[in-house]
Amino acid sequence: MNTALFPLAATDLSAPAHHAAERAAMLARQTGGKLDLVHVLEKSALTELKRLFGQAGDAMQERVRQQASVALAQMAAELSATGPLEVGHHLVEGAVLAAISDQADALGANLVVVGSRGAGFMRHWLLGATAERLLRKTRHPILMVKEAPHQSYGSVLVPVDFSAWSLRAIELARCISPQAQLFLLHACELPFEGKMRFAGVDEDIIRQHRESIYREALVRLREIATDAGLTDAQWRPLVAFASPPDYILEQEEEQGADLIVMGKHGMGMTEELLLGSVTKHVLGQAHSDVLVVVR
Repeated sequence: MNTALFPLAATDLSAPAHHAAERAAMLARQTGGKLDLVHVLEKSALTELKRLFGQAGDAMQERVRQQASVALAQMAAELSATGPLEVGHHLVEGAVLAAISDQADALGANLVVVGSRGAGFMRHWLLGATAERLLRKTRHPILMVKEAPHQSYGSVLVPVDFSAWSLRAIELARCISPQAQLFLLHACELPFEGKMRFAGVDEDIIRQHRESIYREALVRLREIATDAGLTDAQWRPLVAFASPPDYILEQEEEQGADLIVMGKHGMGMTEELLLGSVTKHVLGQAHSDVLVVVR
C-alpha cells in the first residue's frame, strides 16, 4: 500500500513523547506525508495557577505558555532537520482528550501517535480509564510508541478475529511497514468445552471439534490474507487454543515483533474483549509498539 500518512503526534515534551514524535516523523517521511505536533495545556491546570497565585498567576500562566511554545517549536525544528519533512506544531488549551481528538479532525490526520509514558497526563494516559475513553472517543488509529525508533518495523503481529476490523488492521499494518513480515494470529476457543466435559462428552469428540475449529481458522486466515493482497512470502499464520492476551504476548516475544496491530472492535464477545481487557492487557504488558485500529 502507498497511502501517505499524516500523523498527529501528541506530546507532553518529555523524552518518551519525543520518541513517539520521532516514530511519527519516520512514518510520515517514508510515506510522503506530513507531520503535526500538538501539545495540550490543560485548562484546569492553568485555572488552578490563577486560583493559587491570584494576579501573579496571570504571569505564571503566560510563562508556561511561552516555555511550551518554545519547546514545541524546537522539537519541530529538530524533526525537520533529520530529513525532508514538513512539520507543523500546535499549542492548544483545553481538556486533553477532546483537544487531541479535535486537533486530529481539524488537521485531517489519519494517525494519532503518543508515547507510552511521560510526564503529566501522559504518565497515566494509556493504562487507565483515560485510555479507554480515548479509544472509544477517537475516530483515528492510535499508535502507542514504547521504544525509541531506530528503523522501520520489521516484524508485525496482527491478532485477527475475522471481523471487518481485522482486514483494516492488516491493511494499516502494510501501510505503516510494507516490507515487514506479518504474523496473523488467531486464538481459538471451543464453545462450551468445559460444560461438554462436565456433561461427560467423550474426549475424542471434543478433540475432533477442536481440530475442526483449528483447520477452519487456518483456512479463514488464508482467505483474509488473500483479501488483503498478501503474498505467501509476506505473512505467516499463528493459531492456537489459548487465552488471547497471553498468546499475543507470547508470540510477540517468540516472533521478535516490534509492532502489534489490533482492532478496536470485533464480533460478539470479542468486541468487548478487544475494547476492554485484551487491549488494556496488551498495552500494559507488550514491549513493542501497539497500534489500535478504530475504523
